[in-house]
Order: sequence, then C-alpha cells, then structure tokens
Amino acid sequence: MNSSTRVLLVSLLSVAALAGCSKKVKEAPVAETTPTAPTAPVADDGVYGPEDLDTDACLRQRVIHFDFDQYTVKPEYQAVIACHAKYLRDRPSSRQTLEGHTDERGSREYNMGLGERRGNAVSSALQAAGGSASQLTVVSYGEERPLCTESTEACWAQNRRVEIVYSAR
Repeated sequence: MNSSTRVLLVSLLSVAALAGCSKKVKEAPVAETTPTAPTAPVADDGVYGPEDLDTDACLRQRVIHFDFDQYTVKPEYQAVIACHAKYLRDRPSSRQTLEGHTDERGSREYNMGLGERRGNAVSSALQAAGGSASQLTVVSYGEERPLCTESTEACWAQNRRVEIVYSAR
C-alpha cells in the first residue's frame, strides 16, 4: 500500500510538472512575438527592406551575449536570430559579418578560438533559420575589442558577445 501511494504521488507530480512546463513553453513565444509584431514596419508584402535595419526594433538588436566559456546561442536570442535570418532571405545581396568577442580572462589564443566558436554558433543559428552561408562571414577579435575595461563580472558579461554587422544592406 505504501509503495502504491508513492507511485501514485510521483505520477501526479510528474503530470503536474509536465503540464506546468508545457504552458511555459507555449506562452514564451507568444509573449516574445506579440510586442515585436506591431513595431516591425515591414512592407505590405512582408519583405524587409534596407530601411528596416534602422527602424525595425528586432533588426536593431545586433548583439548576442554568451555565458562564461560558452558558445551556445541562448534561447532568448532566437527571435533576434529569426529576424536577421528573414532579412538575409528577403535581401539576397545583403552580407553580415559576425564579430566574436570574449572577456579578458584566458590566453589570447584561447580567446581568439572562443570568439570564433561564438561567431560560428550564431552563423549556424542564422543558417538554421533560413539564412545563407554565402552571406555570412565570421571574424574573431577575442579580447582585443572590449566594450568595458573594468575587471568585474558585469563588465566581463558585456564583452562576451557576437556583434552582427551588416557590410552590405
């Protein structure tokens, strides 16, 4: 009797946890896409134009941040990746340079490699969302171009990034 009660309790908790997770997954994309949809001044045919790089709220977000020693694109940047991939699809003549950066910790060689891995991760995400590899160039600056020069965690977090730079609109 005691073990059957435990099995029943574990089953109920598992169902409750799965139900709670499924709601969060369904609600997250709706919350992210709803605010950006009205602010995206896309032409009537739904195609991005060069002017949208400066006016569209999603396309103006051109920095992807990373955790310490990580080069995996965080889920919160998927909407930004999707916007830039759509722009690449809509504008076949456009080109992006993905500039990988790191914080000051680690050797120069390690940071150059990490910056390149971060740039390649963003490139892969853009390609998975429909961008073309021929439109993308990855450059690593490692720790050479910091946004912040203090030796604090908040400052280091700003430097762990990939910047999306349009070389052709």
